[in-house]
Amino acid sequence: MPIEWSAEGENLVLHGDNLAAIAQLPDAAFTVIYLDPPFNTGRSQARQTTTNVRSASGTVIGFQGQRYERIKGDLVSYDDSFEDYWMFLEPRLTEAWRLLADDGTLYLHLDYREVHYAKVLLDALFGRECFLNEIIWAYDYGGKSKRRWPSKHDTILVYVKNPDRYFFDSEAVDREPYMAPGLVTPEKAERGKLPTDVWWHTIVSPTGKEKTGYPTQKPEGILRRMIQASSRPGDWVLDFFAGSGTTGAVAAALGRRFVLVDERDEAIAIIRRRLEKAGVAFE
Repeated sequence: MPIEWSAEGENLVLHGDNLAAIAQLPDAAFTVIYLDPPFNTGRSQARQTTTNVRSASGTVIGFQGQRYERIKGDLVSYDDSFEDYWMFLEPRLTEAWRLLADDGTLYLHLDYREVHYAKVLLDALFGRECFLNEIIWAYDYGGKSKRRWPSKHDTILVYVKNPDRYFFDSEAVDREPYMAPGLVTPEKAERGKLPTDVWWHTIVSPTGKEKTGYPTQKPEGILRRMIQASSRPGDWVLDFFAGSGTTGAVAAALGRRFVLVDERDEAIAIIRRRLEKAGVAFE
């Protein structure tokens, strides 16, 4: 299906193969591109949504003793296994380079299985001088192996299109508490510090308001930090592995515009519900 998009147009949510969709978008149109592709874990990813409904006979007890009945919803799943992962990902990263504005930034979110290969590929595609950061997103949730150091972080590779022109506004980023506030002045402790390239941030809470039921959903706080730093109000943000739509929700809340792409029916349904609930306009 032909895509009609212009820099003056509405936010877009596109349902279909992302490579075919983004091939129709114009060069250098996006200030931020965030990609959270399947991690090639070799296993199926699944999560079932649940809803708590107030009920006098419910078994879940909440605030002020209110009782709720927990209702299970649809099971959302996808197969996270590729026989040749890089034949899948490389052409999409090539398109990302084409779509990135001259002052733009790419954030590629992976884990330990493939990130080292991605670094070599992006060095070749963008140029090593365009590598900006390796961000470590650290969390503490899930099972803990006793046979090795438990894996509790993801890696986000950050590349810019032009190392002399990329946009970055550290002052726009939400600050975080000092780990040792007693070592700085009270004024600094109250203001907080700028984040480093190690981000300690919880995952999406299984019972929190952000939860959509989508497997591998990323927290809004992670996306907010990227979009705050690397774009201005009114800039365009692209995510063509859109999943639960976190990128679009955060971009809209920060006054940015977005294009989201996903081929899974379940993802598109979740994205649409999430954006409509937030009152975000899109086509």
